Amino acid sequence: MDDRKRSYERDGFLHVPGLLDAAALSEIDRELEIYTRDVVPTLPANDIVWEAGRKAIRNLWRMEHYSPFFEQFSKRRDIHNLVRVLVNGEPVVMAVELFAKPALVGSAVPVHQDNGYFNLTPADALTFWIALDASTVENGCVYYARGSHRNGLLPHKASLVPGNSWGIADPPAPPALDEVPGILAAGDAMLHHCCTLHRSEPNRSARSRRGLLIVFKGAHCAIDPEGMGRYMAALEQQRMAMA
Repeated sequence: MDDRKRSYERDGFLHVPGLLDAAALSEIDRELEIYTRDVVPTLPANDIVWEAGRKAIRNLWRMEHYSPFFEQFSKRRDIHNLVRVLVNGEPVVMAVELFAKPALVGSAVPVHQDNGYFNLTPADALTFWIALDASTVENGCVYYARGSHRNGLLPHKASLVPGNSWGIADPPAPPALDEVPGILAAGDAMLHHCCTLHRSEPNRSARSRRGLLIVFKGAHCAIDPEGMGRYMAALEQQRMAMA
């Protein structure tokens, strides 16, 4: 655990291989089928994002509110034991989410920091990204900028990208970042700090790239009202631009 914490604090991300076995992945697949069949038709517009003109799901938000399975999954003891160390306190689940890149149509995600959305202080929060499919360069893996979390929260602006409405205001070109591709086997996890710069490319392959995400904060974190005000204003800007 000490080695994992040192690696996470140095790099701003941590690879956890083999978190889920084949049986656990199959169970999640079954629950996602049920969720898609029974829950998706009832969701409000702000809890789902579509790709390719509503032909494929890009994002599912707040899944813990609609599914006892995913609410319970977010409480796994092994996950909480690790997160507790990394967020420097008692973990609080902020959300359970699906980030999907459907084959051939999955769209890119601009460079951003998750704390641009959260506006937490101190920035003791992370995203626990679990690969439901193999994540490769070809199908749009996440790129993490090593050590970028140590620079704190950078200015953001509206990106006008559905599902990723907030991006770095003056993003550095990828060659200027010490980027590491999140190449994962199905069942692996990648944890990243809420101030780690990250992005992803479109899915140009014939294979999907799905990630189940659990977002955590430390119970001691509070919301910065000024930062949250800027984010909410950007959301309204995007809503008006897309109306």
